[in-house]
Amino acid sequence: MTSQTPTMGEQRAARSVIEELLRQQSTTPARNGFSRLFGYSPLGDDSVSWYLGAKGELEVGGILATLPPDWTAFHALPIGKKGADIDHLVIGPGGLFTLNTKNHSGKGVWVAGRTLMVSGHRVPHIRNAEHEADRVTKLLRERMPRLAAAQPVIALVNPKSLTVKSTPERVKVVTAPGLRRWLITQPVSMGPAELANLAAIIDDPATWPTPVFPLTEHPFAQFAVLDAEVRQARVRRTLWKLLGAVVAAAVAVSVGPPLLTAVLTAFMGSATNP
Repeated sequence: MTSQTPTMGEQRAARSVIEELLRQQSTTPARNGFSRLFGYSPLGDDSVSWYLGAKGELEVGGILATLPPDWTAFHALPIGKKGADIDHLVIGPGGLFTLNTKNHSGKGVWVAGRTLMVSGHRVPHIRNAEHEADRVTKLLRERMPRLAAAQPVIALVNPKSLTVKSTPERVKVVTAPGLRRWLITQPVSMGPAELANLAAIIDDPATWPTPVFPLTEHPFAQFAVLDAEVRQARVRRTLWKLLGAVVAAAVAVSVGPPLLTAVLTAFMGSATNP
């Protein structure tokens, strides 16, 4: 038996990406005692990006929950035939915004017009954000023909740096901590009556395509367990690295560089994130 969400407003942030993460993890072999002891991650190779995406969407969802009462945030709205969704859709006096969350923790992000690069690699975030905004605008205008176009936004979670050489024409690229302030400082373009009408349309499940996959039962409880395992594994790896450093220092004093290199390789070779 699966759970059902009565309205879209009750959909929690990151639900879609968490459900996909759990589907990916369902085929990942469980760790043995040795793997757990030495802090090997419980995540499968195909699960890492979904895990990071979930963490990012949860962080942005928490920020959106602090918006003033005249703003409303919706999350994980189905939009495509292959399971695609809108991470967050926000409406308020400043307009209608589609938010695409990207967790690029520790990586440099560089933007120039329609080009966005992460650690030197070009990615299609700008194009995808525009496409999502266009799809949402078209869908909502079926019910509200005079609705202004949605503004696409890319919300970056924990980037090492953000460099904007030239501002994209349509897409706002902003770090998560600056998102709330940017939203509430947008010029007023919608009144209370229009916002109430739009919120009712978005909240109605009939407005959106039927989700491709059935809803998973208790996905957030399952994610909490997995998240705790990932964090515990990270702590164990850190402890082993510290132990390795202590042993290496002792070896360096007693036997010199050749054996030091071998010890460092043995203790630190498997320390990866997450």
